[in-house]
Amino acid sequence: MKAEAVTEYLVNWLREKVEGAGASGVVLGVSGGVDSAVAAVIAKKAFPDRCLGLVLPCESQVSDLMDSQLLLEQFDIPYHIVDLDNAYNFLFTLFESYIKVDGQVGQLLRANIKPRLRMLTLYYSAQARNYLVLGTSNRSELMVGYSTKHGDAGVDLQLLGGLLKSQVYELARYLEIPVVIINKVPSGGLWPGQTDEGEMGLTYEQLDHYLASGQGDPEVAQKIEQLIKTSEHKRHMPPIADIPGDIV
Repeated sequence: MKAEAVTEYLVNWLREKVEGAGASGVVLGVSGGVDSAVAAVIAKKAFPDRCLGLVLPCESQVSDLMDSQLLLEQFDIPYHIVDLDNAYNFLFTLFESYIKVDGQVGQLLRANIKPRLRMLTLYYSAQARNYLVLGTSNRSELMVGYSTKHGDAGVDLQLLGGLLKSQVYELARYLEIPVVIINKVPSGGLWPGQTDEGEMGLTYEQLDHYLASGQGDPEVAQKIEQLIKTSEHKRHMPPIADIPGDIV
């Protein structure tokens, strides 16, 4: 991959989309992970004075907060920290007062409140500034639906959606993202010990190889194809019932 050319393309693409929408700039959530770090640096290149990073801890690891601040300060990206702990605790307590689910399903239900709270916060900030919300999901995640609908998938633009996870790492090294961010285990921070690969049941190496070549271990290929199929609804706007004219 030609990292310099890809970076230049994404900078120009971002400017074109934002200006075409009549917006002034972009806001994005910065998690301390490699994807949001790369997206933030490209956003800064595209809009030096009109990009904003939001650090949105929600029962998060302190190390993620520190890594986010390290990145934002190193690249002189304006940012705010909005602590969502109280809002999260209030909401899941309220929700569980009328329906409480135990086990892994319940854990995931509670965890998905976090990215949806972050989505609300990002759109509040974006609307106040006439900005667009910039997503940070990569192609590998989008293809298998590793995202929360109306959470981290609820954005205006997916800057990295054409890049495999391995290619995001290439860009990260080219952009000189802090090594501590590049080397950390990918995680959505949904609960203690949670990792991307553990939740997907696949390694990014397996996933990227299959998406790039269409080849892989039969069991891995079957799992990926099943994930692509069942997550199709996440990659499209909600279907509209097209009522025949003769019955309307």
